[in-house]
Amino acid sequence: MILKFKPLLKTLVWGTENWVLSGVKGNETLVSEGPLAGKTLNEVYGGEFPLLIKFIDAKRDLSIQVHPDDALAAERHGCKGKTEMWYIIGASEGAHLISGFKKEITPEDYVRLLEEDGIVDVLADHKVAPGDVFHLPAGRIHAICGGCYLAEIQQTSDITYRIYDYNRPGLDGKPRKLHTEEAKSAIDYKVYPSYRTEYSPALNSGVELVRDPHFITSLYELDSPVQVKMEDKGRFLAVICVEGFGYVDSQAISAGEAVLVLDQTAPISLKPSSKSSCKPSCSSESSSKPSCASKPSCCSNSPSASVKFLTTYL
Repeated sequence: MILKFKPLLKTLVWGTENWVLSGVKGNETLVSEGPLAGKTLNEVYGGEFPLLIKFIDAKRDLSIQVHPDDALAAERHGCKGKTEMWYIIGASEGAHLISGFKKEITPEDYVRLLEEDGIVDVLADHKVAPGDVFHLPAGRIHAICGGCYLAEIQQTSDITYRIYDYNRPGLDGKPRKLHTEEAKSAIDYKVYPSYRTEYSPALNSGVELVRDPHFITSLYELDSPVQVKMEDKGRFLAVICVEGFGYVDSQAISAGEAVLVLDQTAPISLKPSSKSSCKPSCSSESSSKPSCASKPSCCSNSPSASVKFLTTYL
């Protein structure tokens, strides 16, 4: 069974999020077509769907934040924690993001640096380009910065501890709440050798990007069809189109969309279309799915693949 869902577009102080697969309570995506149209993702899954998949279009820097792990989230909030990953689709000139520390600090240093407005000085800043991947285990301090357009795969959790928000007002004109004390015990203060996920692209073959207890994600860059085995994928496989236009079996899917393959053991076919490839614009203003009608410098035709899919499962 292959299902498509109506996305949820959220406008925030820094840009937009487009939730394409969500089982978050109160924000569940609905089946958009077919005999199950109108059913929530959790209804067709038969329980809380374990992943939240979204496209993030950042016009301005997001707050510096961290998410609790499963144990801490269960203790404090009675829910799951939040491990996530990012796949960069579009990046304007000079685009960057924050992931992890470049200098090891203590919890006491963290409090002092916030008081002195200096927390940014100890964070690892990374320039980004389309195709870059970042894996963010729960506890890693991070921030998406303006000019990034990306796909995010995460646990089904909306728990965020906001650490620093550049002293700016929210959409209501008031400062957004900070979670300084909650974040203090959630942060992983270690410095790691690298925060970027390295991989070697391959045409017409799945390349594993992230293997984590919470999800396994691969990239398919295609100019011809491939078969994907389903018997080892558990109950579901989410297919996310990050560039171009193609098909999951006979279901059409274009950049900025996702489909869910549910309770299927037979192999599926991932296929490119004959249309030219174009990366979604990282400078869309209001549409829920960025358009390539007017391509900025961060959006160009792929010289090889005509469609790019991310696939993810447990």
